Amino acid sequence: MLRAATAVFDRIDALWESPRMRRGVAAALAVAYVGALLAVEASQRGWLPASLRVRAPHGHFVAVELALYLLLSYEVVGLVLGIAQSVANAAGKQFEIFSLILLRHSFEEFANLGEPIVWAHAREPVLRMLSDGFGALVIFVVLGFYYAAQRHRPITEDARHRQSFVATKKLVALVLLAVFAFVAARAAFQETPAFFEPFYTVLVLADVLFVFLSLRYSSAYHVVFRNSALAVATVLLRVALSAPAYLNAALGIASAVFALALTLAQNRLGPVLGSGRPEREKDAPPKAAA
Repeated sequence: MLRAATAVFDRIDALWESPRMRRGVAAALAVAYVGALLAVEASQRGWLPASLRVRAPHGHFVAVELALYLLLSYEVVGLVLGIAQSVANAAGKQFEIFSLILLRHSFEEFANLGEPIVWAHAREPVLRMLSDGFGALVIFVVLGFYYAAQRHRPITEDARHRQSFVATKKLVALVLLAVFAFVAARAAFQETPAFFEPFYTVLVLADVLFVFLSLRYSSAYHVVFRNSALAVATVLLRVALSAPAYLNAALGIASAVFALALTLAQNRLGPVLGSGRPEREKDAPPKAAA
């Protein structure tokens, strides 16, 4: 089963990471964006029959929302595929997606200002734009330090066990891809689509599953702690998705800083905790027998 899952995953991953796929996705996003703009314009001018008119409460900015939604969906697939490579990098990808969600919220707030902009009614939307925008920027900066601090130590020194763990992660990633497709299809038929909240809930459950799976290959305290703490960071992101304005950005930043602090602590103290004794004892001269 693991061998078959690995073969399927490797084909999907090679296709998704190919330059041809990236060019195709970029072209599709551009076409969707321009097509949505034209559809809204044609609808507003009455060029379309009533049955085909686009309901766009935010005017032309619905095209921006659609394009960003599709871009985030593309990033989610990259996140799922990245799980097989590195749990730490997959966690970083979750922060990337959350920062893009904050930027999308900023565009939505700008659309709420209306035309012409009346400053008497613009204070709250502008403050929310600043909160989401600066929150995304801080997460962007923290992520740079987070990725730079990664050491990517193997979970076990046994090559066969490492291969088995990677194959297991690929199987889980395939299941997550199926869940992603289901949640996306369901959201497409909802009047108020809800996609990222339920999918992040699934990611939380998957992160907890990885904590248990990793025990098969290593029961070292520092490994269990790191995987469990990364799951906590995912929980904070899931809460942030449902949090009101200002608090969502604050929770996202707190979660990113938590992940960075965890990585720095793991790099410094992981070898010490993994040895089961303080580092200074390893270099200390043996004590004389009593």
